[in-house]
Amino acid sequence: MSPVSDEINFDGLVGPTHNYAGLSEGNLASARHKDAIARPRDAALQGLAKMRRLAGLGLRQGVLAPMERPNIGWLRTLGFAGADAAVWEAAMRADPRLARNALAASSMWAANAATVSPSADAIDGRLHFSVANLVTMAHRAQEPAHTQRLLRRIFFDPSRFAVHEALPAQAVFADEGAANHMRLAAAPGAPGVEVFVYGRGGFERESGQFPARQTREACEAIARRHGLRQGATLFWLQGVEAIDAGAFHNDVVAVAHGDTLFCHEQAFADLAGAREALARAADGLFAPRWAIIPRSAVGLSDAIKTYLFNSQLVTLPGADRKTLIAPAETQESPLVWDALQALIADGGPIGGVEIVDVRESMRNGGGPACLRLRVEATPEEQAAMRGGFLWTEVLGAALEVWVRAHYRETLAPEDLADPHLLTEARAAMDALTRILPLGEDFYSFQR
Repeated sequence: MSPVSDEINFDGLVGPTHNYAGLSEGNLASARHKDAIARPRDAALQGLAKMRRLAGLGLRQGVLAPMERPNIGWLRTLGFAGADAAVWEAAMRADPRLARNALAASSMWAANAATVSPSADAIDGRLHFSVANLVTMAHRAQEPAHTQRLLRRIFFDPSRFAVHEALPAQAVFADEGAANHMRLAAAPGAPGVEVFVYGRGGFERESGQFPARQTREACEAIARRHGLRQGATLFWLQGVEAIDAGAFHNDVVAVAHGDTLFCHEQAFADLAGAREALARAADGLFAPRWAIIPRSAVGLSDAIKTYLFNSQLVTLPGADRKTLIAPAETQESPLVWDALQALIADGGPIGGVEIVDVRESMRNGGGPACLRLRVEATPEEQAAMRGGFLWTEVLGAALEVWVRAHYRETLAPEDLADPHLLTEARAAMDALTRILPLGEDFYSFQR
């Protein structure tokens, strides 16, 4: 089945150290499941099943490799010394919470890897990526170097792709990637409107219950370096009520695709102003369509608990209306499910829903949209990408065999100090470099 667009969803593979450490402040699901027993094998297989499902629906699907964890190099910068296994054991003895920051499998949430602007929007005609610095959380701030290395491995032709390094790693430029970025356009390949959503000004003090992870200064810097057209670039303030309710990223309360923006009524500080601004920016390009769930139908608490808006909004082959790829939790909430069915029945831009089970990710605070980085690429750009990272059934089968061979069935808090965890994780990563075209020296322990 051939896809209808040049949009590729690159999903992050769940790493073998997937566990519930409750490291993410403001992420209610992460906090609620702290120290629960994780199931790394199930988590990875659920992710692969989601990729297979979307590919089977006719969408382009890509795969991103997990990071090397435990991050022994990071622990060495914090004063731990000796052989690698000794570093891990010493860190777990000295400060288990610090050590668990070096163990997080959080790169699975590829929506935070980078912000992506297609070549149709950029003045220089290249496809642009800005790696996210993720400075707000210690476990995620370790990711940018790996992300840059991975993206440059895939998008290696500088005449077609620009993979920018992360913004300066400090609070003024706090950046969480595509989770706070939306793009709307009439059709694939057409110039669009890019919307950056931020929680605070970089020079402002935090004012809410939970940290606002994206700054306006970061958004503006990314728009400048991507060479975006000023009139087609918007900056919206996220609603403080949404952040304090647990919407730590915009994609927990809003998602856009094509000409449609699906959101909660309280997603933005000024919804009416946002609608007017989008209409002005899109004038002459397309007519924006909105699908808004009012607070009277679904409150923020239920929307965030079920990750209703952390769904993927897609266009399936031959379809006139869009489809929502939603987590199973939406179907299990009568309130949310009724609101979804009413939305579909009203004849608006969203015409159907497909349910996926990503429970292990959901329990750690990430739904279907968190797991993917959306890249819109022309056929010429796709041809210039390094092969081997796009989904095929052969690749999917190989990855499933790999997961079953290398991942533990369960991982409890008391298992994390096991010195064999380091060697097991490294064996898995080494084997992965023979499945994905990463190169034999991709991970630091291989060099």
